[in-house]
Amino acid sequence: MLNVSETILAQFANSPSLRTIIEGFNQAIDPRELTDAWYDSVWNPQTAVGWGLDVWGRIVGVSRVLQVANIGFFGFSEGAPDSLTFGEGVFYNGSGASSNFSLTDDAFRRLIFAKAAANIWNGSITGLNAILMMLFGDKGQCYVSDNQDMTLTYVFEFSPTGVDRSIIGSGVLPRPCGVSVNYIFIPAIDYDTDFGPDIQ
Repeated sequence: MLNVSETILAQFANSPSLRTIIEGFNQAIDPRELTDAWYDSVWNPQTAVGWGLDVWGRIVGVSRVLQVANIGFFGFSEGAPDSLTFGEGVFYNGSGASSNFSLTDDAFRRLIFAKAAANIWNGSITGLNAILMMLFGDKGQCYVSDNQDMTLTYVFEFSPTGVDRSIIGSGVLPRPCGVSVNYIFIPAIDYDTDFGPDIQ
């Protein structure tokens, strides 16, 4: 505390031993540094890390762990019925059995801001474009196209990484009620293989 002497009762104010203990303890646990560290690591979403970002994720309603779509592997239908053939699948690279992927702090912060923006989105195409640019502006061009038939198309003019595909497929990108959404990637990617049939 800044004025620790003001917190000592008057009857103990002249005790040199007690004052030495209290002032030494105050210097050891200076709460100003703790308060600054708390603000930077937890309270400020732009600088929060680790557990602090997990708290912000719970506040806005997103999880750090996302389902990353499994890319089909090359194989034969006798051994693995879901395997892909020549020109479709890739050789197994020894990746883990789980498709869960824990986002890094920077990627999770991006997802948190996107969800927060979607929570306060005003329903306009301009607002959607601002959210897309906040999320993926450093990757390349991305925008929303209103097809004038109760459908929207999210257009991404870059090849998304696995994390990008997971964020896109997580449902965090907003859409108006009753409007169907499509995704276009330039260069084109196989939507069903990369996102699975459940993403619409």
